[in-house]
Amino acid sequence: MSAPDSTPEPDRRTAVLDSAMRTFARNGYRATSMDAIARDAKISRPGLYFLFSTKESLFREAVTRTLTEDLTAIEAVLADPATPLADRLLAAFDRWAGRYVGPMAQDIPAVIADNPDLLDEVATSAPDRFATLLHHALAQESPRAHDIAATLTSVSVGLKHQVQTRDTYLDRMRTAIDLLTP
Repeated sequence: MSAPDSTPEPDRRTAVLDSAMRTFARNGYRATSMDAIARDAKISRPGLYFLFSTKESLFREAVTRTLTEDLTAIEAVLADPATPLADRLLAAFDRWAGRYVGPMAQDIPAVIADNPDLLDEVATSAPDRFATLLHHALAQESPRAHDIAATLTSVSVGLKHQVQTRDTYLDRMRTAIDLLTP
């Protein structure tokens, strides 16, 4: 008989959610199986189904958790007065989109569009929250905060689909930020 698992339930759940996001990012939503997530999480398939009854519920919670953590981190980065505005903006865009250059950038918008009920309110309101955080950070430095935030967001969306690497994304975002901010 094996020793009981000493991993606390919240830690196991967090590890599974992290593995799920990695697997969805690598394979896309449709091509990701619960078996693949279980393998990546080093958990049995029945153990995975004990935590999450469906792939949809796992995806919903993983995306919601990631977006909530991202927005919390972005809020802290943008509120740091000791860091120059351009650096804060670049860090915010990196957290918001730079980390997701590649497969996830293409798959998550399709999943949202094809399955609007798949994700909860956090996922659908996150872009508005991000825009509000950008606007607030920029408003302290420029009367054109709304226009600058909207333009930088448009640049970011375009870059996610044009570049292949995070470094290229960050280089081009830095250029856009330097051109548009005071």
